[in-house]
Amino acid sequence: MRVFVTGASGHVASAVIPELISAGHTVVGLARSEGSASVVRSLGAEVRRGDLDDLDGLSAAVQEADGVIHLAFDHDLQRSGDLAAAVEADLRAIAALSSPLAGTGKPFVGTSATGALALAGFRGELTEQDTLPGGPRIDAENFVIAAADAGVRSSTVRLPPAVHSDGRYGFVSGLIEIARATGVSGYPGAGDNRWPSANTRDVARLYRLALESAPAGTRLHAVAEEGITLHEIAEVIGRRLDVPVRAIATEDVAQHFGYLAFFAGLDNPASSRITRDSLGWTPAAPGLLSDLGQHLDPSISTARSR
Repeated sequence: MRVFVTGASGHVASAVIPELISAGHTVVGLARSEGSASVVRSLGAEVRRGDLDDLDGLSAAVQEADGVIHLAFDHDLQRSGDLAAAVEADLRAIAALSSPLAGTGKPFVGTSATGALALAGFRGELTEQDTLPGGPRIDAENFVIAAADAGVRSSTVRLPPAVHSDGRYGFVSGLIEIARATGVSGYPGAGDNRWPSANTRDVARLYRLALESAPAGTRLHAVAEEGITLHEIAEVIGRRLDVPVRAIATEDVAQHFGYLAFFAGLDNPASSRITRDSLGWTPAAPGLLSDLGQHLDPSISTARSR
């Protein structure tokens, strides 16, 4: 297939693009700057310049493709506190990407987040069959799934909070930054809330399988480890950075965790049994704690040592 990939210079794409190419697919990656374009070329993909706001350009790129994988999301806007703007931009882009595929039966693989449902009020272990009517990123997920009714072989991959490899750890990278800045590796309350995780290499394999064979209207979980406690994560960070590990009292969570305060207490255990059974996906790469223990660079100074 000739596959159009958004977010093509990002961390997940750095594994997805080589996975696609090694399977015989041709990849065209969206890049909004020359720096991003250089990254995309280095991965072996063709480059299409543009961004998520260029809706006509997105639609034109899709018309030249046999399938689409949508990885892009404006995380800079999210980190700045304007999640609503990032969500709206994502919805507009999805509409532009999926519209040319209507009636073709071609694959469209979208991206969502297991944590989105927990933030919207879901409690307990999340499965691929669990849904909510709306909310940030959930609206986009539901839009992608509904595209199946228009003749698109649509699916969505829910990513866990900790997608990790090569020194990058998803939302856990934020915890590391905070530990470096404060000199404390903190966890909220008892630290018994759980985050699922997956290695980027396993995630890439799932995106390829979804592109090639996921039935229309399928929700998939890129979850290798169903739930690791924040206490466990903080312990490994503290050990690698040589900073104390401490519980952060409820009244201090906002100050300590900053932009991550809303996520730090998230309890988000998630299963991937249906995904594994339906697509034959078997995660095999190292887990989060092993990855942190081996690859988290302790050499960058922390507030305690400055």
